[in-house]
Amino acid sequence: MNNSFYFQGPEEEMEFMPIIPLNEDDNEDADTQAIPNELPLLPLRNTVLFPGVVLPITVGRDKSIKAVSDAYKADKLIGVIAQKDSTVEEPTVSDLEEIGTVAKIAKLIKMPDGGTTIIIQGKKRFKIDEITSEDPYFKAKIQTLEEEVLKNDNDFNAMVGGIKDLAGQIVQISPNLPSEAAIILKNIENPAFLIHFVSSNLNSDIKDKQRLLVINNIKARAELLMNLMQTELQYTELKNKVTNKTRAELDKQQREYFLQQQMKAIKEELGGDNVAEVKEMLKKAEGKKWPKAALEMFHKGAEKLERMHPSTPDYSIVYNHLDLMLDLPWEDYTPDSYDLKKAKKILDHDHYGMHKVKERILEYLAVLKLKGDMKSPILCFVGPPGIGKTSLGKSIAHAIARKYVRVSLGGLHDESEIRGHRKTYIGAMPGRIIQSIRKIKSSNPVMILDEIDKVGNDQRGDPSSALLEVLDPEQNNSFYDNYLELEYDLSKVLFIATANNINNIQPALRDRLEIIDLSGYAVEEKIEIARQHLLPKQQEAHGLKNVTIKVSDKVLEKIIEDYTRESGVRDLDRQLASVMRNLAKQFATKDKLKPTLTQVDVEKILGRPRFSNEMYKIANMAGVAVGLAWTYVGGDILFIEISLSDGKGELKMTGNLGNVMKESATTAYTWLQVNAKKLDIDPEMFNKKNIHIHVPEGAVPKDGPSAGITMMTALASAFTGRKIKPYLAMTGEITLRGQVLPVGGIKEKVLAAKRAGLKEIIMCWQNEKDVIEINPLFIKGTKFHYVKTMQQVIDIALT
Repeated sequence: MNNSFYFQGPEEEMEFMPIIPLNEDDNEDADTQAIPNELPLLPLRNTVLFPGVVLPITVGRDKSIKAVSDAYKADKLIGVIAQKDSTVEEPTVSDLEEIGTVAKIAKLIKMPDGGTTIIIQGKKRFKIDEITSEDPYFKAKIQTLEEEVLKNDNDFNAMVGGIKDLAGQIVQISPNLPSEAAIILKNIENPAFLIHFVSSNLNSDIKDKQRLLVINNIKARAELLMNLMQTELQYTELKNKVTNKTRAELDKQQREYFLQQQMKAIKEELGGDNVAEVKEMLKKAEGKKWPKAALEMFHKGAEKLERMHPSTPDYSIVYNHLDLMLDLPWEDYTPDSYDLKKAKKILDHDHYGMHKVKERILEYLAVLKLKGDMKSPILCFVGPPGIGKTSLGKSIAHAIARKYVRVSLGGLHDESEIRGHRKTYIGAMPGRIIQSIRKIKSSNPVMILDEIDKVGNDQRGDPSSALLEVLDPEQNNSFYDNYLELEYDLSKVLFIATANNINNIQPALRDRLEIIDLSGYAVEEKIEIARQHLLPKQQEAHGLKNVTIKVSDKVLEKIIEDYTRESGVRDLDRQLASVMRNLAKQFATKDKLKPTLTQVDVEKILGRPRFSNEMYKIANMAGVAVGLAWTYVGGDILFIEISLSDGKGELKMTGNLGNVMKESATTAYTWLQVNAKKLDIDPEMFNKKNIHIHVPEGAVPKDGPSAGITMMTALASAFTGRKIKPYLAMTGEITLRGQVLPVGGIKEKVLAAKRAGLKEIIMCWQNEKDVIEINPLFIKGTKFHYVKTMQQVIDIALT
C-alpha cells in the first residue's frame, strides 16, 4: 500500500485522512476472511469508516487501546462504530450508533506518549444485535449487512457517472486538493467502493456520513451522496467566489466594463431564442378556439414576455402560464355517442349486474339525446372495495365515446391541490382538475374522482370545500383556478365520484352528489363474473388463451367460499391467478394439461381452505334461534342461544356484543315480561330464573339492531319451552310496543341464509321492496314471511 492518495479536509483534525488502495488486491471484495459473529468495538468521534476505505486512527482512550491491542493479537478484526455525540469522553451503550463497519487492523504503532496509532481498512457494514460486554471494552454480537449488487441498471450507472463528475468538479475548484485526484477517481471501476470512498472523503457533517452508511439500498445511498456532493460543490463555489472577490483589486470602472461586456454577450446569445419562442406561441394561438377573456389575457402575457429578458426570474413564470393556456382545450369537446343500444351493450359486456347504475346512465343518455343539452349529473358510486366502481366509470366513458381521466383524491389534504397554487410561488402549478383537463385534451371528459370519502383537511385548507364548486352544476361553469387566473367551464364534464363509506363525505358535498349504492356481489354473481371476465383474462395473462380448461360452477364456488372473504372480486381474481400460474407451470413442464379442473386440484394448488361457511343445523331444543347478519364482506347467519337457570331474574349477555345489540336484548326481555300472560308464561319465572343470552364466536365483535326479533323469539322459546321451527331465519329491529322495524343489508343476509341451507325467512313488511330487487334465480325455493308485530313472529316461529 505504498501508492496512496489522501482526499479530506481538516475536520478530522489531521491534514489528510482516508486512503484509497491502488492495488486491486486491497479491494474489499478480495478479502475472504470469515467475520465472527462477536467482535470488540472501537467507538470513534467525528469519523465514520466505510467498507474498502483505509483510515489512520490515533487511539487514546484506555478502553479503545485495550480493544485494539486484543483484536490485533487475535484475528485483527474489530467493529468500528461512530459515537452519536463526539463530546462524550467515555461513551456508554446508548451513545453508540447501531450500524458500523467491520475493519481489519493493517498496522499497529505504539507512540512515545503512550497512545496507539493504527491503520485500518473497512470490510463490511454490520448491525449491532446485542452488547455482550462493556468492560474492559465494548464487545457485541453483530450481524453483517450484505451489499446490493446492481447489474445493468441504467439509472444507477448514471448516478455513478454523476458522482465521478461531481467529485472531479470538487477537486478542480478545491485549491487544497491535488489535480491527480480526479484522474484516480475516474479510474475506480467498483461502483460500491467509489460510493464508499467519496462518502468517506466528503466534507460533510458526521451525521450525514452516518446516514450514508446506514442506508441498505446502494441506489438510495448514491442518490443521497449526490445531493450532499451538490451541496458541497455549491458551498465550495460560493466560498471561492467570496475569496476571489475579496482578493480582486480591479478598480470600479474596470469591473463595470467587464460586467457590461458579459451582459451584452448574454443578451446576444439569448435574445434571438426569446423572440422565436413568443412567435411560436402566437402561431399556436391563431387557430385556437377559446373565450374572449382568455384570448385577451394570452396576448397581454405574450407582449409582456416579449419585453422580458430570459434570464429574469419572472420569465419562466409567464412562459409556463401561457404554455398552460395554449394546452387547455377550452372549447374543444368530444362528440357524444347517443346510440343507446350500443351503450347498453358496452355496459353489459364490461360489467355483470349493476342494473340500477346502467339504467341511470342510459336515462342520462336518453335525455341528452332528446334535449341536446343538459347539465351533467354528479354521480357517486358507493360500495365496498373491489366491486368495480372505478372501472365502471371507464366503461361509461367508452359507452358515450368520451375521453376518460381519473383523479385520485385519497389522502388529499391541501386545498391548493384542487384550486391550484398562485403562480408567483416557486414550484406553483394548476390544480388537479385543470391538470387533468390539460392532459386529456377535452373539455367534456368522464372524470372519475376516486376515493372522495378519504379527502382530509388540516391547516393547509379543506379540499372538500374546494370540491363544492367543482361538483355544483350551478357553479362549475365558472370554476376559478388560482394558477390559471381565469374561469374555466366544467359544466360539460361528467363527474363520477367513488366512495367506500358515504358517512365520511362532508354533508354539503354529499348534498351535491347523486348517490348510487352498489352492494357486494352474491356468490352466483361472482361465479358469472369469474366465468365471463376473470377466467379469460387470467388465461390470457398466463399464456393459456388457446388451452381448453373446463372449470365447473362447483369449483368456482369452492374458490369463492373457501379462499375469499370479500364483497368484490379482487381476491377472487388473485386466487384465479394463482391457479393459472400453477397450470401454466404444469403445461410448460409436461406440455399438456388435464382438461378439467376439479375441487381436489384447487386444494392442491391453493392449499387448505382459508375460510369456512357456517351451515344450519337443527337445534332440537328450545331457546335457539337463527338470525342474519351483515358484514363488510357479505352476509352471514348468527345463532342466538338462551339458557335459563335457577336464580333471581338476572340477565347476562355474552359473545362480544355491542351496546346496540345489548339494548335489543333488554328491549326483547322487557316486552316478554309485559306480554307474559299472552304467551302462557308464568310471571314468577322472571323472578326465579336467571337468563343467559349467548351469541357464539365470541372473538368476533357483534352489534346492530337487526338481531332484535331473533333475540325475542329465542327468549320466548326458552320461557315457553316451545322449539323454533327448523330451517327458519329472521332479521329485524323491535320496539317496546312489539313492532318490527326494517333493517339494511337485506340482499347479503338473504343470500347468506340461502347458502346456509335455510328455507324460510322472517323480516319486516317494509323490507319486501329490498327482496324484490334480488335476482329471483338467487332466492329460488326460499319462503319469505313479512310481518308487522312480534306476535306475528312468534306465531310463525314457535312450534
